[in-house]
Amino acid sequence: MKTIKSYLLIAAIAFSSALTASTNPIEANPAETVKSTVITKEVGKLLQNPTFLVDHDTYAEVTLTINKNNELVVLSVDSDDKQVEGFIKGRLNYHVLPEAFKSGERTFIVPVKIEAELF
Repeated sequence: MKTIKSYLLIAAIAFSSALTASTNPIEANPAETVKSTVITKEVGKLLQNPTFLVDHDTYAEVTLTINKNNELVVLSVDSDDKQVEGFIKGRLNYHVLPEAFKSGERTFIVPVKIEAELF
């Protein structure tokens, strides 16, 4: 009897987890998704062609916000490489976005991958 109860409990947990995982946040708020997409594309364009030699792929998480002048403000760069951190901050800080955003006090986390140069 205890094993049947255990199996039912496991099935209930698995079923509820599957229902929660299948929700689609894009349909919930499409305006936020558009903002995030535009910001991600703009960050990608700004970080092209680094001014230093990249010998291995580097990953970082950039936390940023948008100020009242529609400029990107880098709050933090989560990377082990100080050169990459300085490069990202130098390229992104106070760059004016092409579209007007009213983000309020919202922060964005953008994953960044700087790929190694192939010769």
